[in-house]
Amino acid sequence: MRYAVIGAAGQLGHDLCPRLQGDVIRLGRPEADLTHPQALERSLNEIRPDIVINCAAYNFVDKAESEPDVAFAVNTWGVRHLARTCQKLGVRLVHFSSDFVFGVDERRITPYVETDLPGPLGIYALSKLAGEYAVQAECECHFIIRTCGLYGVWGSGGKGTNFVETMLRLASQGKPLKVVADQVCTPSYTVDVASAAVSLMTTSHFGLYHVTNAGSTSWHDFAKTIFELAGIRADLTPTTSKEYGAPARRPHYSVLSNAKLKSSGVTPAREWREALAAYLQERRSKSEPAS
Repeated sequence: MRYAVIGAAGQLGHDLCPRLQGDVIRLGRPEADLTHPQALERSLNEIRPDIVINCAAYNFVDKAESEPDVAFAVNTWGVRHLARTCQKLGVRLVHFSSDFVFGVDERRITPYVETDLPGPLGIYALSKLAGEYAVQAECECHFIIRTCGLYGVWGSGGKGTNFVETMLRLASQGKPLKVVADQVCTPSYTVDVASAAVSLMTTSHFGLYHVTNAGSTSWHDFAKTIFELAGIRADLTPTTSKEYGAPARRPHYSVLSNAKLKSSGVTPAREWREALAAYLQERRSKSEPAS
């Protein structure tokens, strides 16, 4: 099996590639830019993969409100060209999407299943949902995997950032922290999402899936748990989305059900607290000097 992984240098791609059994071609933006479809098609024609995995995306949720054309260029039109290319080449496409496709239902308190109607609140969310529709319309053999709140060790140590690293960095600086307590989701460890995704893509159960860790929490309680497990005292207080005042609206509840994943024969990922503890342990082990 030959895989072409677009966005391989990111947190998810970094944990996904080592778990693929076969020939893995890692493609960064220079080799596979979603906004340059002709060049991307030439690359895939040369590689001739069996499966194309798209981990690349425009993820600047707030910035997207002021530059919608850029968000749609990557998350919608670039993905549409990719899906068309995969259909033309007769290869499978695995595309990662977001819990942000939900949010308009302000009364929601139960996990979303794949058949629930989406309702995006902002430009980023709308561009991701439109990308899903493009994959469904243009590529017959596809997996669309919605996930949530990704964090991985590749997002630390200067390789990028994630919520866990941001909290740890700000706490180490002694800064007071205000984190929203009225947005509930499931932060997910890239190791666990990658493992489940690899198991799924080896099947022929094509379609839309939710893949996250288990359980749910608010961003404030997630931050609180980070500090507890890391043994750090932090000046942390809850705030509301309105008080925080981010340019883009976020879902107040975007927990995703993994029931369909389980029914396809894939074991769902562990509970989010257990996953966070494993992340912090992996992070420590990579920062310790070799003996």
